[in-house]
Amino acid sequence: MLTHHVAIIYIYFLSELSDIPVDEFMITAFLKLPARLPLSWFHGVGIVVGWLVYWVAPSYAKQVRENLYASGVCSNECDYRATLAEAVRETGKMATEWIKIWFASPADFNRMVVECHGWTLVEEARRRGKGIIFLLPHLGSFQIALRYIAARLPLTALYRPPRQRWRQPFQMAGSSYAGLSMASTDFSGVQKIYKALARGEAVALPPDQAPNSRGGVWADFFGRPAYTMTLPKKLQHATGAALIAAYAERLNGGKGFRLEFQSVEAENFDERGLNQIVEDLVRHCPGQYLWSYNRYKVPRKSEVKRRKPLPSYGP
Repeated sequence: MLTHHVAIIYIYFLSELSDIPVDEFMITAFLKLPARLPLSWFHGVGIVVGWLVYWVAPSYAKQVRENLYASGVCSNECDYRATLAEAVRETGKMATEWIKIWFASPADFNRMVVECHGWTLVEEARRRGKGIIFLLPHLGSFQIALRYIAARLPLTALYRPPRQRWRQPFQMAGSSYAGLSMASTDFSGVQKIYKALARGEAVALPPDQAPNSRGGVWADFFGRPAYTMTLPKKLQHATGAALIAAYAERLNGGKGFRLEFQSVEAENFDERGLNQIVEDLVRHCPGQYLWSYNRYKVPRKSEVKRRKPLPSYGP
C-alpha cells in the first residue's frame, strides 16, 4: 500500500508543482511495479480501508445502512447485519484493487479471472454485427469486467470524469493500458458511443448511475423512485444492438473473480426493465453492491421533480 501511495503522491505533486505533465507512460511505469503484488494483499488492505471509512464518515455509513435496509434484499436482521459487514469490506476492496486490475500484466490479469460464464452469448451477439451494449452496474468489480471485455473485442466505456482533476490521468492511463476507449458523459461522449455501435463495436454503460436532469425518467429501483438513465433504451432502439448484462463477483481470500454474462431481451426494454435487471444481478451477491452510492438523488434541475414516475411493477 505504501509503495503505490508514494507513487501516486509523487506523480501528483510532480504535475502540480512543475511544468512537467503527468502522462500515461509515467503513471503506467510507476504503477506496474506495485501491481505485481498479489490480489489478496490489495484486498486485505481494502478491508481495513473499508472499515476505517465506515467508522470515520458517519454520513457515508448512514447511507450504506439506509440503502441496504430499504432495498429489502435481506430476509431478517441477522442477514442484514452480515450483508452490511460484507458490503463495508467489499467497498474497501473496490477502493484498493484498481491498481492490480488496471496495471497487472496480461498474464497476471488472466489468472485473476477464475471463472467466466456466458461468454458464448457475447460471441453470438458479435456475429450479428449490430454492436453490443454491455450493462455493468456497480456490483463486484466492474473494472475486471471492462478489462476482460476490452481484451477480446473493441470496447468504448461511458464514464463520468472525476471532480478531482488529478484523478483523471490515472483513469485514462489504466484504460489505455487495458486497450479500453473512454467516452465522457457529455454530448461528445454520447456521440462517440453512437459511432462505436454504428461500426458494430461494443460499448459499456453503468445502468445504475444517476443521469443529469435531461437524461432520465423516474422508475422504481428496489421499491423506491430513482432517476434512471434513458440512454441504454435510446441506443438500443437506434442501432438494434444486443443487450448483455454482466458483473464480476469477488472470490474470498483474494482468489480472483467469477465473471457472469447474461443476455437481455430487447423487446419492450425500458427504464423499468433496466432497473429490474440491476436488481436481479444485485440479489446474486448483495454484499458486493455499492450501497454507498446516492442512487436516489434528485438532479439539480427543478423541473425533473415535476415529472411523473413510470408505473410501478406488479398489479
